[in-house]
Amino acid sequence: MSLLTTVMSHTLDEGYAQAAAGRRAAPGAPLPRPLRARLWLACGLLLAALVVTLGAAHAREAAPAVAREREDLLERVDAGTARLDRLQEDVDALREDVAAMRRDVLADQDARDSPAAVLAGATEVEGPGVELTVDDAERASGGVAGTPRDDGFADTGRVRDRDLQRVVNGLWQAGAEAISVNGQRLTALSAIRAAGDAVLVDNRPLVPPYTLLAIGGGAEFADGFDATPAGRYLAELGDDYGIRVSARVRDDLRLPAATNPAVRTATPVPEPGEEADAASDGAAPDGSAPDGAGPGSDAASGGAAAGNTGEGNQ
Repeated sequence: MSLLTTVMSHTLDEGYAQAAAGRRAAPGAPLPRPLRARLWLACGLLLAALVVTLGAAHAREAAPAVAREREDLLERVDAGTARLDRLQEDVDALREDVAAMRRDVLADQDARDSPAAVLAGATEVEGPGVELTVDDAERASGGVAGTPRDDGFADTGRVRDRDLQRVVNGLWQAGAEAISVNGQRLTALSAIRAAGDAVLVDNRPLVPPYTLLAIGGGAEFADGFDATPAGRYLAELGDDYGIRVSARVRDDLRLPAATNPAVRTATPVPEPGEEADAASDGAAPDGSAPDGAGPGSDAASGGAAAGNTGEGNQ
């Protein structure tokens, strides 16, 4: 029992303990493992603190430059916005001037009733015609192969932009004098396009049902449209795709004027012979002398000669 008690009380032999103590006391002996771990931890913390300090100092130095760039960008945005506002004001003023000029020109009853004003959509018109309503199908349905609308894509029974294009062109072909779609007057410069599932008329989105008003006559005009390829195409859309179509003859339709119709001007170009005679005579086409050149003056002929010489040298 005494031996067991000694072993339990002294697990390490005294000789081994003395040898270990001697190695620790000897010069150049390695540090204990816990002390080395502490030193490595202290070095790591010091390095991390140094990196954080350098990063903060760099960010503090770069902050003024970033702030200046931000201020410059905001100033550029404000200047561009102000310039855009001024240009928009100029556009609005020019539109008002054009509208005033158009009202002055169309003040005359003959000008309002002229074919050019009607075709350009510059004035409202009224008369007998056809009211045509085209609406989407009640349910989605697949197209029938071999029909004019079959293009390899799944069909949803919706009225597409190209459908309205063909119908409008068919109305013009049948003799329509004026056409509107959902109150939007069409002119020679109107465009019917698509943006996703929406149909745009002159860049304005429309929603079904699409109501087309066409002035051009009564029952004869309606029969003429049905006989066109567009009329037959519209009938096939109803039979094959379930698109709902209704038409009726109206004795009195009123179509509004086009919104801000585009204005184009043209000047007649003189014939080559007339231009040569005017240059050689030094006189205007009406026989009067040009401005700044009286009888006997060679300013006009000299200027023409100089101009011809310049053109020949280019």
